[in-house]
Amino acid sequence: MNNSDLPRWATALLLPLLNLLSALLVAALVIYLLGENPLESLSILINAAVLNPEGLGYTLFYASTFIFTGLSVSVAMQAGLFNIGSEGQMYLGGLGITLVVLALDASLPSWILIPLALLASAVFGAAWAYLPGYLQAKRGSHVVVTTIMFNFIAASLMNFIIVAYLIPAGQQNTASRIFADSSWLPKLNAVFPILGETPLNISFVLALLALVIYGIAVWRSAWGYQLRATGLNQHAAHYAGISITKTIVVAMLISGALAGLGAVNSLMGSTHYLNLNFPAGAGFIGIAIALMGRQHPIGILLSSILFGALIQGGFDLSLEKPNIPPETFIFIQGLIILFCGSMENLYAPALSACFKVKSTFTARKSDV
Repeated sequence: MNNSDLPRWATALLLPLLNLLSALLVAALVIYLLGENPLESLSILINAAVLNPEGLGYTLFYASTFIFTGLSVSVAMQAGLFNIGSEGQMYLGGLGITLVVLALDASLPSWILIPLALLASAVFGAAWAYLPGYLQAKRGSHVVVTTIMFNFIAASLMNFIIVAYLIPAGQQNTASRIFADSSWLPKLNAVFPILGETPLNISFVLALLALVIYGIAVWRSAWGYQLRATGLNQHAAHYAGISITKTIVVAMLISGALAGLGAVNSLMGSTHYLNLNFPAGAGFIGIAIALMGRQHPIGILLSSILFGALIQGGFDLSLEKPNIPPETFIFIQGLIILFCGSMENLYAPALSACFKVKSTFTARKSDV
C-alpha cells in the first residue's frame, strides 16, 4: 500500500500533518532531555513567533524568502527534477541585484531601479540554473549532482568577486558598500504599524503574488499540463508530442529565477548590502518546504510560515531557556525534512487500511 490508495485530501493534508506532528514529538523529547518542559517551550515559541505582532512580522519576513526558494524547488519537482541548487541560484541572484544597484543607485529613482534589480535577480538565478538543466535534458547528467556542484562553485565565485571587486577601499568586512536608499524596498509597517520596527517589506506581497501565478500556471495552463506530464512520465509525455528537452530547460530556468528572487528580501529589504553567505541555508530550507507543502501554493505558504516561526520563535526561546541552544532548531528543521521527505509515506499503509475498513463498513451498511 502507498499514498496512491488514499483520498487526495488525505495525501495533501493528513499525511503532512502526521509527519509534522511526528517531527515535533521527537523534538519535544529532545527538549525534555535537555531539561526543559516541552509544553512551556512550545508556548514561548508560539507567543514569540505568532501571537506577538512584532514577532509575527519577523516570522513573515523570513517566510518571504522561503516562499521563493520553496517555489523554486517545487517548479523543478513538477517536471520530475530535484533542484538542490536553489542556494547557489539565490547567491547569483544576489550578485545580479548588487551589480545593478551599485551601478545605478546614484542616478536612477526607486520606481525604475527596484524593478531593474528584481529583473537582474531573476535573470542571474535563471542563468545559473540553465547549464544543469541543459546537461540533464541533452546529456543525461543528473540534475541533483550538477546542482550540488554548482552550489559550491557559486560560493567560491561569490567569495572571489566580493573580495576582489566589491569591498570598498580601506574596509575589512567582506561585503559590498551599503546600497543607496533608492534601492530599499518599502516596509509594510507603514501600512500595518502594529508590526513594529520589523524588516517585513513588500517582498512578502511579491511572494504571495508568485504563489498565485505558480498555482495558475501549473494547474490552469497548457504549459502546466506539459510540465506535470513530463514529471509523471517522460515517455508518455514524449509520445503525446511534448518536447522533454524544452520542458526541462524551461522548468530549470523558472526554478532558478525564483531562487534568484529569494535574494530580494534579504538584500533590498533588510541588510542593504551583499555579504558572504547571505542565503544562510534558505535554498536548502526550500527543499523541505516543497516536500512538506506537496508543491501546492497553500502548502508552500503554510510551510514557509512554519519555518519562519521556528527561526523567530527559536531565537527568543534560546534566550529564555539557555539549556536549549539555537542549534536545536536546525535539528528540528532536519527532523521535519526527514519525516516529510524520506519518510513521507510512513503512515500511508495504516491510513490506507483505515480508509479501506471504513469503505467496507459503509458498503455493508448500505447493503443492509
